[in-house]
Amino acid sequence: MKKLVRDRIPEIIEGNGERPIVRELTDDEFRRALKDKLVEEATEVTTAQEKDELVAELADVHEVLHALYNAYEITERDVIESAEQKREARGGFTKKIFLEGVE
Repeated sequence: MKKLVRDRIPEIIEGNGERPIVRELTDDEFRRALKDKLVEEATEVTTAQEKDELVAELADVHEVLHALYNAYEITERDVIESAEQKREARGGFTKKIFLEGVE
């Protein structure tokens, strides 16, 4: 079960009568754990069935993204500007195009 968890999870575990075993990560470990957490949360997005479940999973992704921004000293504006540049150069996803292959 070794994984990055939200700050209040240890106290929630204690509230359930169990004893969490935790340690604080180094900055490098934290950055790697955040990337792993992003993959975990993104995978959970793919299994969401109902809108409210999807919203909850996207909220988790959003929270991890903000932690990554902070860990790497990236601003949300940096990401938005990069997204805008990519959208201008390559387009967005509005046309629902699915590439089947290339010949």
